[in-house]
Formats: sequence, C-alpha cells, structure tokens
Amino acid sequence: MRYLSIDLEATGLGRDDRIIEFAAVPFCSEDRAVEEGLAFHALVRCPSYESLEPSLSPWVRRHNEGLIRRAHREGVSTGRLGDSLGAHLDSGPVRAYFDRDPARDGERAPEDGGEGRKIVLFGKSLNSIDLPFLSRDLGWDWVRERFHHQAVDLSAVARFMVDRKALPPGCVSGEGLMGHFGMGGVRHTALEDAVNAAALYCRLLGA
Repeated sequence: MRYLSIDLEATGLGRDDRIIEFAAVPFCSEDRAVEEGLAFHALVRCPSYESLEPSLSPWVRRHNEGLIRRAHREGVSTGRLGDSLGAHLDSGPVRAYFDRDPARDGERAPEDGGEGRKIVLFGKSLNSIDLPFLSRDLGWDWVRERFHHQAVDLSAVARFMVDRKALPPGCVSGEGLMGHFGMGGVRHTALEDAVNAAALYCRLLGA
C-alpha cells in the first residue's frame, strides 16, 4: 500500500490554535521506501509571536518561538496552502506514484463509493490533531474530495502493538517509539516528523 504521511506544527492543540507548518511525504509499505523527492512543505502565516505569546503554552513558548516567528514572516495563507497542496497532489509525479492517471479518474470501484483512487492519509497523531485542523482550515469538502475515508494513525497502531505485547509500554508515545528504534527524539518540525513517522511505520511492519 502507498500512503501520504502528513504532519503539522501549530500554536497549540486548542480549537482556536493555528497551523504554522505543514508537510507531506509519500511512502510505500511494501518496499518500505519513503519518497522524500515527492515531499511537500509549507509555512503557514500566523499573527506575530508577541500577539500570540499570552495564549501560548509553556511548551510552545520554549520549543516553537522561532518557528512561529518564521511563519509570521514567511508563511502563506491557509487558502494558498490549499492551492499549493492541491497542485502538488495533482502534479504528474505524485499522480503517477499513487496511480492516479487523469485519463482514468472516472474509473471508480462502485463497491467503495468512488474512494478507490483517493490517497490514504497516514500520520503520527492523525485523528486527534492533523485531520481536525486540516478539515477546519482547508474545508471538510476539500479534504474529502482528495483523501480516502480510511486513514492510518501511527499512535493507534503503536497502542495496538503494545496491547498485544509486541512493543514495551513506553512505545505508546512518539518519543518512546523513536527511542525504541534508536531514531533519536521527535523533531517537532513538520517535514522531519512526517518522514520519521513513515519510517517508524515501516519499522513496525517488521517488528
């Protein structure tokens, strides 16, 4: 199977917090290869750090001040993010990777409601963070038009493997999982974390 590993950084995890960085990279579970040459990355514009600081958590102030300042200075609007990401997904190399030939876009398997050629998303905290933020900022219809209704959440997979005693209990966290496989710590930059999450899933397939 081929998946699109996504990750984002935000000003926090609350309803009104803002995406400040987004990245996506395709990978294949069969050959366990992460296609960094097909990666997408963008900073997303946000208010100034000074205006956000009173509402930021201590963790965000400590770890993401520089990223917030860069996003404010260099980031694109959420509308531009949607346009750029959509164009990337529709580009020839990405279409070819996911076998989405424009000439065959009308070919949908009736039993899956037309989902057959949509990209399956993957992420380390996909269901609780990435998808809710993307659906809010890019629109529910935008997300559903492009991505399969099924998705793979690395945190859920890790918990399953801990429950069946295939991994030690500490692996329910991203840091614990990275440490277990000797991959260092979670980077908290969107592109590195998207790549590392895909690599972790490939490692889990052999665990």
